[in-house]
Amino acid sequence: MNTPLNASQLDNSGRRVVVDPVTRIEGHMRCEVNVDENNIIRNAVSTGTMWRGLEVILKGRDPRDAWAFVERICGVCTGCHALTSVRAVEDALGIDIPLNAHIIRHLMDKALNIHDHVVHFYHLHALDWINPVNALKADPKATSELQKMVSPAHAKSSPGYFRDIQNRIKKFVQSGQLGLFANGYWDNPAYKCPPEADLMAVAHYLEALDMQKEIVKVHTIFGGKNPHPNYLVGGVACAINLDDVGAAGAPVNMVSLNFVLARIQEAQEFIKNVYIPDVMAIAGIYKDWLYGGGLAAENVMSYGTHTVVPGDKSTDLLPAGAIIGGNWNEIHEVDVRDPSQVQEFVDHSWYTYADGAKGLHPWDGQTDQPSFELGPNTKGTKTDIKELDEAHKYSWIKAPRWKGHAMEVGPLPRYIIAYIAGKDYVRDQVDRSLAAFNQNNGLDLNLKQFLPTTLGRTLARALDAELCADSMIDDWNQLVQNIKAGDSSTANVEKWDPSTWPKEAKGVGINEAPRGALGHWIKIKDGKIENYQAVVPTTWNGSPRDSEGNIGAFEASLLNTPMERPDEPVEILRTLHSFDPCLACSTHVMAPDGQELSKVKIR
Repeated sequence: MNTPLNASQLDNSGRRVVVDPVTRIEGHMRCEVNVDENNIIRNAVSTGTMWRGLEVILKGRDPRDAWAFVERICGVCTGCHALTSVRAVEDALGIDIPLNAHIIRHLMDKALNIHDHVVHFYHLHALDWINPVNALKADPKATSELQKMVSPAHAKSSPGYFRDIQNRIKKFVQSGQLGLFANGYWDNPAYKCPPEADLMAVAHYLEALDMQKEIVKVHTIFGGKNPHPNYLVGGVACAINLDDVGAAGAPVNMVSLNFVLARIQEAQEFIKNVYIPDVMAIAGIYKDWLYGGGLAAENVMSYGTHTVVPGDKSTDLLPAGAIIGGNWNEIHEVDVRDPSQVQEFVDHSWYTYADGAKGLHPWDGQTDQPSFELGPNTKGTKTDIKELDEAHKYSWIKAPRWKGHAMEVGPLPRYIIAYIAGKDYVRDQVDRSLAAFNQNNGLDLNLKQFLPTTLGRTLARALDAELCADSMIDDWNQLVQNIKAGDSSTANVEKWDPSTWPKEAKGVGINEAPRGALGHWIKIKDGKIENYQAVVPTTWNGSPRDSEGNIGAFEASLLNTPMERPDEPVEILRTLHSFDPCLACSTHVMAPDGQELSKVKIR
């Protein structure tokens, strides 16, 4: 059945199921669906229930400081907002950064992607597929055999290893303190994994805790700390000088660079031997669960990322582009400067625009007029909402559109676009994965049947992590070669003095963050920020409806999904978590200075 993409095609007459909050995400999110008599989702409503004010806080500040503020938008995708912000300021002021700074930024950005993808799968999403309580029934010897079949190169595979993991789980359960495993729907028939697969996955869950803390050390080398490493308008904050020596006589920075290389190689090993095999194993167990595509087969967009040659977008490892109406034969050019391409609407968002404006390009964006009002068919009160009225305003998230189209962004869209664009590395990854999936499960799915699904969205993140790790080796080698050739420059401060700036300037910085297309737009006047707007991946994916009734990616992805037990919304969480929603990034509201919006009492 085709997925409806417009509110006029939805049926909200069935039973209403409310999930609030949607947990294991960054920020606060609410989801409501209507299910028919067969418990199939026929209507979906995605709501951002959180507010922030960083964009308005930036007004009147020094543009060179913007990155330090916007980096605090999120504690998960730490660094991607800072990178995008300094790019916006550099674009506005015409600043070119040194090659070493370009490479170091890539190393930091890709390390973030790897960290974010691993944490997403194992610690935020795997429990939608894996039942940790069921792991107590597993045979450690059979689990060891499964491990050797799924990932023969992984060193930790002995029966004794899995018996120790099982004993640790048993202590959790017997103590009654399940921690992150508490409050799950562990007897729901939506869980299909055999006990041995559950035990193997829990073991890897714990291994991923160690792995993720190692890869972020790349940020501590180049950015001084993690989370929220340091960035710099004009380059990067770290200095490189291989002539410096430590107490033992070894070059301090070469030691540090070798440390970075070791972390990259560890990440490569984990991704290839654990992460991707686990995703493929789960895909095989849930081979019939090909739901959750939504907009993914229809409207997708990428800003492009990982530019090999500075300033030349044609060298992006993952290219920019948009696909509209399910036509995979044509990639449209994306221009984030064009006011007719990127616009934000607030017809169903808790904001109003001054002067009756409809869609606004981010350079002209407004985020200072909250309008919290509920529609007449809302059930409950403002302080105790039972059911929202989606025909009216129902979210703190705006509705960005590309040429009027609701778009899905993220690793899956950028992989679809890169594949269609003919990127050999991506084509090899995807073709290999699809062939293995079909062969292992006796299927004959084509790319469009397999990739734009919840499973495909999850796989795309794993493949994206592999691309980042492999290309980081190239980045590292190029950086070391540059330094050895005598190039130690990491910053261009020629335009650091505001007296050299034009009276007015505007710029845009873009990036493909772990969750997808990220853009920061800035206007500078008299050396200060006049306007600042961030449109983040979850704004695109989690958007409410627009003036034409077009629904966002979250809402579209849930439609036509069957539920085993609507009161235990495993299927809703499974698909929403595959996007890795970040409501902290996507929601924002701030009253004029000095006005109090509301008081919040935490019980």
